[in-house]
Order: sequence, then structure tokens, then C-alpha cells
Amino acid sequence: MKKSIVAVLALCTVVLLAACGGGGKSPEEAAGETFELALITDLGTIDDKSFNQGSWEGLVQYAEEKGITHKYYQPSEQSDDAYLSAIDLAVKGGAKVIVTPGFLFEAPVFTAQDRYPEVNFILVDGSPHNADYSQFKTGANTVGITYAEDQAGFLAGYAAVKDGNTKLGFVGGMAVPAVVRFGYGFIQGAEYAAAELGLAPGSVTVNYHYTGAFAASPEAQALAASWYNNGVEVIFACGGAVGNSVMAAAEQAGKKVIGVDVDQSSESPTVITSATKGLRPSVYSCIAAYYDGNFPGGQVLVLSADNDGVGLPMESSKFEKFSRADYDAIYRTIASGSIPRMDLLDGNDTGSPSRVPVTITRVTEVK
Repeated sequence: MKKSIVAVLALCTVVLLAACGGGGKSPEEAAGETFELALITDLGTIDDKSFNQGSWEGLVQYAEEKGITHKYYQPSEQSDDAYLSAIDLAVKGGAKVIVTPGFLFEAPVFTAQDRYPEVNFILVDGSPHNADYSQFKTGANTVGITYAEDQAGFLAGYAAVKDGNTKLGFVGGMAVPAVVRFGYGFIQGAEYAAAELGLAPGSVTVNYHYTGAFAASPEAQALAASWYNNGVEVIFACGGAVGNSVMAAAEQAGKKVIGVDVDQSSESPTVITSATKGLRPSVYSCIAAYYDGNFPGGQVLVLSADNDGVGLPMESSKFEKFSRADYDAIYRTIASGSIPRMDLLDGNDTGSPSRVPVTITRVTEVK
């Protein structure tokens, strides 16, 4: 049963953190102030080096350029009710556009878009549906933004092998569609590079595992450490804070990590590149579209290589052999459609990479 706003405030204390007009003020002191642009954080914080931060940076960039008041709200817990309560508070605070980063907002936005038809929603990395997935609807006041994670993963796997690595690892968080696509693409890219280099089947190996969560943990660090100790050279860490566990293991072992979602090179010297999504520019462009009068409501956008929606941050990458020219060439090939995107998911998919047509060797899923 959904709690009232008053009950949630009394029992859970939704944490309100403000930027711009309400910075440094308590909720009571900020009473009466309004904020046109709002973001509701997903799991983690506004400086998580992932979805929250990338989306927030896009919102802040537009708001500061145009002098628009803005604020973010951090729910008290991970639940549809808590997310809806935070959305309710943002609306009461005067929000005209609310950004919700992450697939966990799909069901809350499905409800909120009808509850608040005068408010526009930008759902990052998802499309609205009800709790049991029996209904999908993207309202005229809502836009969903999705990304071709398989292409970003492809670029990461391709670059890793082209740079001379043959013992790879993939550590994902939960086996949700976006994470699965990253992993499948990573294997496909590694295979493609191995074929270009003329490597014999079995020359490139991939250890593959989902932790089942997006949190850092001693178990994830121990797993990564064991892989590094057994010869794995680079691990693609694709699971939010799971990446911090992998980076910690890499620092101890003197090995390498590939980051995810945003450029994570500042997180650890072990990060040689990151498979990125255009979080900041896509949020920025959708907010700009709203103010320009052409908000793409009712649509779920797919950002891919052909519209610069995914990529590797070559300016901060630490490759030894893989060059900018190499990157530009494979990027053009992907964007042209010459490398077909993989049909990754079906109703029975469990996140296992066994259906990926790889010839590059074993893919082990560690339970």
C-alpha cells in the first residue's frame, strides 16, 4: 500500500539535498522556494561516478547555463513507494521536469506520469511499465532514454584484445538487460578483434560472473583478486560500486580494469578505459528540448554509435597499442551497421552468455 507523503516523512525521513536555490538550507528554511528542474537519485549518491552523477551533471549544465533553479532528492530507501514519495516532493517543490536515472524508476514513472500530467519526466536507461510488466506506456509527458550497451561493451572488448590482452574478465552486478548487453558485447568485441589479429581459437579467454548486486563487497574483491592471481589481465567491471571492489583488487595485483557508464579513470590508476553512455549530453538535450518546445514525449529513444550515444573516452584511456585511429575506424564500422547488433534477450534469458556465438574459448560463469 502506498504511504502518504506525511507518513513517509514521519517514518522514513526522505533526505532532501539541494543545489542552486536551496543550497545549504534545511527543508524548513527552503519552504516556499521552488525548483523547476529536479532529479531523484537512484541507488547511490549524486557523486557515484555513474548514473546519478552523469544525469545530474547534464541537468546542472543546462540549469546553470540558463539560470534555472534546480535540486535533487535522495529517497530514503530502494522501493517504488520511496521513489514515488520523492517524486511527490519534487512536484510540490515546483518541478516542471523531473529526471529519474536508472531502470528501477520504470514502475514509479509509469504511475507518476499519469498522476502528474503537467510534469515532464526524463527516464534514463528505461521505459515505463507497471510493476508486473503487463503494461508498458510512455506518456506524452515522458521520454525514455536507452543506450546500445552491447556496442559500448563491443568497443571495450575489441580495444582490450587489440591492446594485447588475451586473458579477460567480466564482473557484472545484477543480470539486468543493460548489464547483460554490456557483457555480451564485450565478448563479441573481443572475438572480433581476435579474428582480425588472426589469433587461433582458444587464444583469448574470458572469465564471466554476475555478483547479483550493485554494491561493493569483500566477495567481489576476492573473486577479482583470484582471477588476477590466475592470470587475468583486465576485468570489465560492470556493476556500479562493484567496480570499486574490482579496482581495489587490481591495485593490489598491479592489473587493469575497464570502467562502465561514465569515464572512471579518476577512480583508480588501474582503469585503462571505460565503456560509456552519453548520460550527461542525453539528459541535457532532453531538457533543452523541453524548453525549446519540442520535448520528445511518448518516445523511448535509443542512443547508439550512429548518434554518438556510446563510446570509449579515448582522451583519458591508457592503451599501449590501441590508437585513436584504431578506435575511429572500428567506431565508424559499428555506426555504419556493418557489424550487426546481437539479438541478445528473449523471455527465457537468465543472463548466461552461452548463446553468444563466440569462438574465442571458454566463458566461465562462477556461481
